Amino acid sequence: MPPTVRAFQHIFTTPALIEKIFQLFRRKNMQRQKKTGRKGMDLWHILVLAVLRHAIGTNWDRLHLMANGDKFVREIMGIDCTRFGLEEIEFEYQIILDNVSLIDEELLYQINTIGVEAGHQLIKKKRIG
Repeated sequence: MPPTVRAFQHIFTTPALIEKIFQLFRRKNMQRQKKTGRKGMDLWHILVLAVLRHAIGTNWDRLHLMANGDKFVREIMGIDCTRFGLEEIEFEYQIILDNVSLIDEELLYQINTIGVEAGHQLIKKKRIG
């Protein structure tokens, strides 16, 4: 998981990169959007959980446990427990399933391609600089 976490860190701290990934997601899923009456997740949460699910080859039950109980995963997602009076965010199993499954293999491949290209750019910058 460390290379995945490092990739998340780079994506999160590079606004142009994260926007490029979110645009892919929005384009692919806008036609499938419908009102379900359930609370949703933001795009960063969906991205983190989808990538983790595939990176560590986990199932939906474990992903649900990680999203709600793994402090490290929650920190990557940008949510922390009730520190400083902030509301604790918990994700129901069905919300995770409905949202994370929107990132299919094709979209994950496109996201991965963007990440690899960004990694190549970093290596070029290190070699030049």
